[in-house]
Amino acid sequence: MSLPNQSAEGLLQGAPNRSLNATATPGAWDPGTLQALKIALVVLLSIITLATVLSNAFVLTTIFLTRKLHTPANCLIGSLAMTDLLVSILVMPISIAYTTTHTWSFGQLLCDIWLSSDITCCTASILHLCVIALDRYWAITDALEYSKRRTVGHAAAMITVVWAISVCISIPPLFWRQAKTHEEMSDCLVNTSQISYTIYSTCGAFYIPSVLLIILYGRIYMAARNRILNPPSLYGKRFTTAHLITGSAGSSLCSLNPSLHEGHSHSAGSPLFFNHVKIKLADSVLERKRISAARERKATKTLGIILGAFIVCWLPFFVASLVLPICRGSCWIHPALFDFFTWLGYLNSLINPIIYTMFNEEFRQAFQKVVRFRKTS
Repeated sequence: MSLPNQSAEGLLQGAPNRSLNATATPGAWDPGTLQALKIALVVLLSIITLATVLSNAFVLTTIFLTRKLHTPANCLIGSLAMTDLLVSILVMPISIAYTTTHTWSFGQLLCDIWLSSDITCCTASILHLCVIALDRYWAITDALEYSKRRTVGHAAAMITVVWAISVCISIPPLFWRQAKTHEEMSDCLVNTSQISYTIYSTCGAFYIPSVLLIILYGRIYMAARNRILNPPSLYGKRFTTAHLITGSAGSSLCSLNPSLHEGHSHSAGSPLFFNHVKIKLADSVLERKRISAARERKATKTLGIILGAFIVCWLPFFVASLVLPICRGSCWIHPALFDFFTWLGYLNSLINPIIYTMFNEEFRQAFQKVVRFRKTS
């Protein structure tokens, strides 16, 4: 995400000499070694970018080709994958060139487009994690009511809000940018004279979403834990013999003991017959609840891993992005370290699809089917 990155660089006017001396001290690196390091860095960042493109494209392809995955919840996941794909296509390739050369040679227009795309897409990727967590929270804590409004249209509305907020965060710097000719441009920076905007953008893009994610995940964890530890009573008021016989619990009379089909002394209306149906179908319901509890645990674990990966990837970047502009010349960070923080944030766009494929059983099965289909075609 370029805005905080560039904010820090733009506000470190008091320390550029220290920065340059730290990176270009005569005798520190011979030209051959420095060139080899740059090539290695380009290769590494290119691999990360390509992997991000392929993984997110594959998630989108899998959702599109698998009818079972055409659900409102997966619409949000698909939108997240599309956003991360945009990061890998619009932002990361240009960032490779800028990171390795620290010189901007693409002109003012492309600079504006790149910075706006960077801020918008990275913010949208972060906010998508919030709406996915919010969707999961409502689905667990208010299942009956939320199921009525959990539609594709509702998911589309949430996605629209995400992009609207992201655009509102990315557009303001364009109004106070300092236009330069192509010859005058050696870097692509946001004019960060407005400290209030730095606070607004970092809070809107990271700190507020992070607090929201932690609160939502905490409540999701507690709700899922309560459902696992205190499952509904099997023989509650609504769980009657009539429900069992009609198969509303998900089973049928086909699971009866063979001896009942062979015309033994127990008629279909005898108490023993109904007791046997209760036992068989009760076992079926218990098994379904056990599977449901296991799925709850996996889903909660997946969300926790996503939250952890998000914080690890973006926290260093946004801490530096907020602290450096505020303390101005009294603070300094090595440019190479800030580049590392920037790409650690970009790495989150690669981690998201990997997490979903590793920890989501439905996605894993759908991936395998898509791979087999491509091999046979």
